[in-house]
Amino acid sequence: MDLQQVKQRFGIIGNSPLLNAALQTATKVAPTDMNVLIQGESGVGKESFSKVIHLLSNRKHAPFIAVNCGAIPEGTIDSELFGHEKGAFTGATDKRKGYFESVNGGTIFLDEVGELPLGTQARLLRILENGEFIKVGSSAVQKTDVRIVAATNRDLLERARMGKFREDLYYRLATVPIRVPKLLDRKQDTYLLFLKFSSDFAETHHRNILELTPDAQRVLSEYPWPGNIRQLKNVTEQVCVLESSDIIDTPTLLRYLPPVESHLPILLGKIDGNYEGMSERDIFYKVLVDLRRDVNDLKKVVFGLLENNEPITNTTPNYNPAPTYSQDSSTPNRLQLPNETSRVHEYETTSFNSNNDEDDEDFIEAETYSSDTDSTLSLEAKEIEMIRLALTKNHGKRKKAADDLGISERTLYRKIKQYDLE
Repeated sequence: MDLQQVKQRFGIIGNSPLLNAALQTATKVAPTDMNVLIQGESGVGKESFSKVIHLLSNRKHAPFIAVNCGAIPEGTIDSELFGHEKGAFTGATDKRKGYFESVNGGTIFLDEVGELPLGTQARLLRILENGEFIKVGSSAVQKTDVRIVAATNRDLLERARMGKFREDLYYRLATVPIRVPKLLDRKQDTYLLFLKFSSDFAETHHRNILELTPDAQRVLSEYPWPGNIRQLKNVTEQVCVLESSDIIDTPTLLRYLPPVESHLPILLGKIDGNYEGMSERDIFYKVLVDLRRDVNDLKKVVFGLLENNEPITNTTPNYNPAPTYSQDSSTPNRLQLPNETSRVHEYETTSFNSNNDEDDEDFIEAETYSSDTDSTLSLEAKEIEMIRLALTKNHGKRKKAADDLGISERTLYRKIKQYDLE
């Protein structure tokens, strides 16, 4: 069966090279009994790939079950997966079969496998190694013949380094890894998916199929779609239900696209002092850029006058002529003005957590200002404050906090460890 036939059979839309490569791998590995780990962001369609693998395998007539590991409470997940004996725990009034016993001979799809507790991971590893498991509350070893297809939107090796996922389990699951591309990496497929969803919802809601103007198609393709295909589907249904016109232009489409915050640490475009429509994070970086520019301009004026042995005229408020340099080693690069009575101005250049090995951390150098009240503009303190606020806002959920901060979850974990914010 070629790729086009597979796409038609399973309703997969798109011609992106990354999508085709992932689908090609899935069709090749399907007839085997090899374990597969499907990786990709939330909403890219990982479960569809698991069904492709099962229905093109020799187990296609056997049971298939999809289990969301992140949706099952930690206290009951062992019972759900492996079963339990009567009286094994409070409320266990009867004997129960688990998924691995019920799906014997078939395929089990473990979605969000990175959320499994460590104890459950050890049980799963035993099944992968020799097909054996023990029910909760039992001492009898049972055998099962189940093919495991797992999926995750997490970096499992990173979680393994943090002690939250077994590294040996990762390599057992990832016998064949398949990465499903995010929608941003397959822009040419975005409008095709929109038309497919529009056709489906037009039939459901009894209306005509929607069409986009050329400009609206361009906006649709360039939008980053953080929720991927699931978000595109939801937006299409909203437009289909709420708009009376069959032709959707750019202003209409933009009403249904939530603004997406830039993940870059610096501002792009013109910096003109206008903060309207900017996020707090972008304003913060803009202030730093403006501050650095002002300080550099002031230093050029001062040092230029010194080199020419010219007196400094009192053109700037609160500055006196004939500056001298302090020899105090505790205040490097300090420019002290004579006869100062009320305050001392000092500038010192600091680096804002520069890490060349992180592609999402091209932080800028900033110049900090301090006065006699010892007030400082500490970028590190601001960063810690922003991390604390994001974690508090999201009730400690680090993935959502990382999204709010505009950094990767891996970077947030490193920052939490660096600043001892556990």
